Amino acid sequence: MKIQGCDCSIVIRTKHIELDVPYSEETIREAVSLLQEEASIEGNGQCKAIVKKNGVTGCVVTPLTIGTVPLLLYLAMGSVGKPVFISETRNLYRYQLDLLPMENSDCFDLIQDRGIERNVFEQCRVQGFELRFEREKPIKLKLDICGERSAYAYLYTDKIEKSTGEIFNSNNVTYKINGRDYSNIYGLTIIAKKESGTKTEIWIKRTINKDYELPNNIEKIIITATLLRDKYEHRHFGIFRITLNHLVLVSDETTVNSSDTVIGPNRYYVSGSVYTEVFTSGDVSL
Repeated sequence: MKIQGCDCSIVIRTKHIELDVPYSEETIREAVSLLQEEASIEGNGQCKAIVKKNGVTGCVVTPLTIGTVPLLLYLAMGSVGKPVFISETRNLYRYQLDLLPMENSDCFDLIQDRGIERNVFEQCRVQGFELRFEREKPIKLKLDICGERSAYAYLYTDKIEKSTGEIFNSNNVTYKINGRDYSNIYGLTIIAKKESGTKTEIWIKRTINKDYELPNNIEKIIITATLLRDKYEHRHFGIFRITLNHLVLVSDETTVNSSDTVIGPNRYYVSGSVYTEVFTSGDVSL
């Protein structure tokens, strides 16, 4: 949610970077459990309840921009490798982000500013995420966040500079399946659950085309998102790439009941590895 008429913000802080993330929705709150005691027969009908705070829960939904994509995908995946310098560039580095279970993922702090109150949630982790590509729309990432520490008031009044920059759009995404480019994919959603291991599924919506029919088993799918502007050095900085290996078809929910173009969804389970490549300038560390 966003509070109308309020300059709200969500700030994510790691040991290397602090970033005010633009968001379209957030539901971050303290997780509570209710221990209820029923009144006895002789009582006056009232019930006593004890509220116990259990840390943090909720989600953040955000469009991916050139400034936020390295950090947000790092938090979603859970790990970051060592930066690799890109040859023939001045100051660009590539990171490979591997998908890890929540308990093995890196922690981060989250600062919630709702104008009238500021709270800090420390030692948060991402317990699952949803990354959605859909034609004519920005690429959006939903992070499901949890943590075991209770919030406390954030006393500093300094404003953290908001992240700005070009937003990644789903129209500028390519899909390569088993080495072949597929131009009939209308949308794709990656859903990952990270509690007690990782479980990843993808939903692929495609226009029905006999020349580009999806196979039941996909060895590799590479999703590459690119920004339109050409000012980014060697086009590396304005790119991120996701690779998923060994996909097995779970269900085909296509219903052909129209003479017009038919868009049908296929659901796949990812039985292999998942990793992401992102690029940063040398003065930005994850």
